[in-house]
Amino acid sequence: MGPRLIKGFRDEALSGQDYRPAKKRATVSVGESVRILRELQEMSQNQLAEASGISQATISAIENDRVRLGVERAKILARALKCHPGVLVFPGWTHEEAA
Repeated sequence: MGPRLIKGFRDEALSGQDYRPAKKRATVSVGESVRILRELQEMSQNQLAEASGISQATISAIENDRVRLGVERAKILARALKCHPGVLVFPGWTHEEAA
């Protein structure tokens, strides 16, 4: 029996010592993380404003790093964007940095 395919990868490629974590390619600001998640969900700023209750002008200011996100806004936007608030507040955090 040959190697089993899972989503186009062979089992051998997914296990063993061949694994190497991806390198960080770009630095993302808090505002950029909000914009990226909003765009991935195909939402406009107006739609996010409606879903979150935060004004479109404030969302624009957050995305352009003119206004700090803050914990409470992060919780509200995370709920509307269906993600954990930490994803918005700490966009560049990695496990290695925590050690």
